[in-house]
Amino acid sequence: MPPATSTSAGAGRPAVVVIHGPNLDLLGQREPAIYGTTTLPELDARLVALGDALGVDVRAHQTNGEGAFIDLLHDARARSEVAGVIVNPGGYTHTSVAIADALHALDVPVVEVHLSNLYAREGFRHESRTATACRGVIMGLGPDSYLLALRHLVAFSSDSARAATMEPA
Repeated sequence: MPPATSTSAGAGRPAVVVIHGPNLDLLGQREPAIYGTTTLPELDARLVALGDALGVDVRAHQTNGEGAFIDLLHDARARSEVAGVIVNPGGYTHTSVAIADALHALDVPVVEVHLSNLYAREGFRHESRTATACRGVIMGLGPDSYLLALRHLVAFSSDSARAATMEPA
């Protein structure tokens, strides 16, 4: 399994796992008119900083392989501290039943993100096989898509934890 590209340092805090799919290691270089000029290390640093501010550990990974992507999802599933997952399956969004199945196996909320607006692109990009397993999809907002997903997962996790501890009326 590939090592985490970034991790915040809060022992004992809930964690959000971020999985960047194929070709996202080329951010800032590959088609900047579509994907922007932010590099993957810059994006991960922004996620870690926001995670620190929100009180969660951010564990970001990037892989170009479908099997490695699934292994990262299985690893997140096995860890009790993981409160949510953010995924950008890249090109696998439109083709991978296997990644969709692994997403469905998760017991924590998942948000799918995309830097570009898939509906403003080629027709084959208009369908997401993986989105059916996700709580929501955020796209077209560049790096802010990831930051909004992190904010949502933290808020959702906090709301769910609060609701679980409330006494019935």
